[in-house]
Amino acid sequence: MAYDVIVLGGGPGGYLAAERAGAAGLRVLCIEDRHLGGTCLNEGCIPTKALLHSGRLFAQAKAGAACGVTAEKLTLDHRAVLERKDRIVRTLVDGVAATLRSCHVEVVNARGVLAGRTAEGHAVEAGGETYVGKSLILATGSSCAVPPIQGLQEGLASGFVMTNREILDMPQLPKRLAVLGGGVIGLEMATYFAMAGVETTVLEMLDHIGGAGDRELLSILQKNCEALGLKFLLGAKVTAVQDGCVVYEQAGQICQLPADRVLLSIGRRPNTEGIGLEQAGICTERGAVVTDDRMRTNIPGIYAIGDINGKAMLAHTAYREAEVAVHAILGVQDRMRYDAIPSVLFTAPELSSVGMSEEAARSEGRAVKTVKIPMGYSGRYIVENERRDGVCKLVFDQATGALLGAQVLSDSSSEFIAAAAICIEMELPAKDMQQIVFPHPTVSEILREAACKYKG
Repeated sequence: MAYDVIVLGGGPGGYLAAERAGAAGLRVLCIEDRHLGGTCLNEGCIPTKALLHSGRLFAQAKAGAACGVTAEKLTLDHRAVLERKDRIVRTLVDGVAATLRSCHVEVVNARGVLAGRTAEGHAVEAGGETYVGKSLILATGSSCAVPPIQGLQEGLASGFVMTNREILDMPQLPKRLAVLGGGVIGLEMATYFAMAGVETTVLEMLDHIGGAGDRELLSILQKNCEALGLKFLLGAKVTAVQDGCVVYEQAGQICQLPADRVLLSIGRRPNTEGIGLEQAGICTERGAVVTDDRMRTNIPGIYAIGDINGKAMLAHTAYREAEVAVHAILGVQDRMRYDAIPSVLFTAPELSSVGMSEEAARSEGRAVKTVKIPMGYSGRYIVENERRDGVCKLVFDQATGALLGAQVLSDSSSEFIAAAAICIEMELPAKDMQQIVFPHPTVSEILREAACKYKG
């Protein structure tokens, strides 16, 4: 069977690419071996936010006395939280399926493997059938990285160790949870379980949490997380996982951390193995498919989007890459830019960022001017976050006054960080940002307040 486009993978990048190509009148096949929506919708972005929403409501209710709200016999029903999470996921997955049907996209639920070229195009084998597409979009996503730690594989097999997939279906809250990795997944899941009353400890090999983010704001975030009850072991190298504990090395000492469950969250790796990349001659680098700014691989007619290309493992990046790939197929001029892609740590509070941090800009030799103000400049923030220590930081190019980056530590910052992304994308100087009118009272006003503090 011949198609104009075959999409391998039905996650955010894959299903949007299929939708856009189908809406453009192309004959499209989407091959997905698990569930439409991929990791993001089924085991990542959406279910974790469902849990975090419940956790925040619980935490806010417990702290409500400061706002004149009291409650008796307050409890968090974890099973009910999971049921709500599953209901939300089913609704959204059904919505994706309905959208693809409306765009006349055919869907095959099977594992797809590249099977060479034919006169008509690129062949893919799936479910015992062979399909051929003039163009092929690889969107197979990523999976949890499993390092060679002693006892880790055995722990995964027994259920003592879980990935993001299993922990989202854990029916009962453990008394003690050890989280291996202080990155996005580890911190978000740790936040929920700490809010739910679980004794939660994050082990991170680096001397700070949050990876390559702004060190100053990450330090403040850590203090906020500790106020929730989260514990951190930094500079801790995990050497073994045993029944009932995690063994780690810290400051030259071998230590043990007792745990009832362990969450493995040290990173993601592109799903490139076993799908025929080598046979097709597709170039990879450090395990990821190499692409240009039109999402083209080194093989004509084959594109790669989302986590498989390893550029920015974020669902919204995959969405945009999907559009660029389809435009390339249609002959529409477009290209992918990565300078203004927002990222968010959905912790409590949220840490949202876009563009360059001050440290990153200076490491490139840029002359920058940084404006940092407390979130207390926003009246709305004070109303909703009394006695909190949120911060807004804007990084400007000293020569042009253009915004290079923004970092905001504040609940709801995920809802307005895109405004900073637009300013970066449009290379707006501070004087133009100062003229933007934000609604009052909103937390988003903090961006204008900070811009007004810039003196070129």
